[in-house]
Amino acid sequence: IGGDRYPGSRFIDHLLRYNDNPDCKMLVLLGEVGGTDEYAVCDALKTGRISKPLIAWCIGTCASAFSFEVQFGHAGACARGMGETARDKNAALAAAGAIVPKSFAEFGKKINEVYTLLKAKGDIPEVPEPEVPKVPMDYTWAKRLGMIRKPANFISTISDDRGDELKYSGMPISEVFAEDLGVGGVLSLLWFRKKLPPYATKFIEMILMVTADHGPAVSGAHNTIVSARAGKDLVSSLTSGLLTIGPRFGGALDGAATMMTEACDKGMTAAQFVNDCKKKNVLIMGIGHRIKSLENPDMRVVIIKEFVKKHFPKTPTLDFALAVEQVTTSKRSNLILNVDGCIAVSFVDLLRHCGAFTVEEADELVQNGVLNGLFVLGRSIGFIGHYLDQKRLKQPLYRHPWDDISYISGDM
Repeated sequence: IGGDRYPGSRFIDHLLRYNDNPDCKMLVLLGEVGGTDEYAVCDALKTGRISKPLIAWCIGTCASAFSFEVQFGHAGACARGMGETARDKNAALAAAGAIVPKSFAEFGKKINEVYTLLKAKGDIPEVPEPEVPKVPMDYTWAKRLGMIRKPANFISTISDDRGDELKYSGMPISEVFAEDLGVGGVLSLLWFRKKLPPYATKFIEMILMVTADHGPAVSGAHNTIVSARAGKDLVSSLTSGLLTIGPRFGGALDGAATMMTEACDKGMTAAQFVNDCKKKNVLIMGIGHRIKSLENPDMRVVIIKEFVKKHFPKTPTLDFALAVEQVTTSKRSNLILNVDGCIAVSFVDLLRHCGAFTVEEADELVQNGVLNGLFVLGRSIGFIGHYLDQKRLKQPLYRHPWDDISYISGDM
């Protein structure tokens, strides 16, 4: 239905179809100013072709208040001659027998009156309302209300770069600097999603400092240096060094933490633990050093022990490890608690007793490799240093001297 020059259908087409439908008991027509289609409806009312009650109204009666031609909405909504005004058509419909209200404000009231009358007469039977189909909520609207979220390919809980300011675990970067959290504080936010106490963040920074480097002879630094001298870039050289980290180099932290913690939790004495490892022919992780001994102590271990004893609320795992050291050094003076072991057991005490984690959460962090992560992070500082040092010295390609290699060959 429309006011176009060649409309697809007109009012009369639909009204006659509804009038002939036995399930339809009343008709409603809402016309408008412009055009003459409503007069065909008037003719059908007068001849009785439309026999059912018709409530009708043509909008646009306000057009008569203007002294000039007024167009409403589209090209057809304009009275271009006598009889096309809304008032003329409303009057014609009323004269033909349609139920026409005094104004549009009463249109709904008239519909209700006719419906109520037909229902009272029994022309409109009681029909149970059908079940209203559930229309799914609009996705965009539901998302805005926080009721749903789009399936995510990634889930991240440690940082958020949306909005006005970068956040680490919900903490704005400006607050990180305002509170002077330092590298240890940032690491605690990103690794643990916790704001740890100052002594804890200081200890984290101490770990990074004491593990930063241990000279050019260790396997990781050696690989980094060889790669740098082979002309490789920084990332490749760093990766070459990091790939050497494992059970024999730097990877003892997780093992030491697990072994010492399990024995301590079981209530074993240091002597029982050492004897048990000896019977099982198991190496005690975190014990022993090739160079350092009781007579030549590792200052890194000394510094860590003193800090932990002074600032940590409880140190049961460190105390157990020191008791193990007393047993092992009675056999050989270089079987000391090395820096890996000291860091490992001290960090277990930090996680368990700083008040930020349960024992289960602390143990899970160790199982997830957080201690080896600290070694990797700290030692990366030294590996990068060795790379830059070799580049600064413009060292040539390294070739291992043949006289340092034992060539063992024989007849096939």
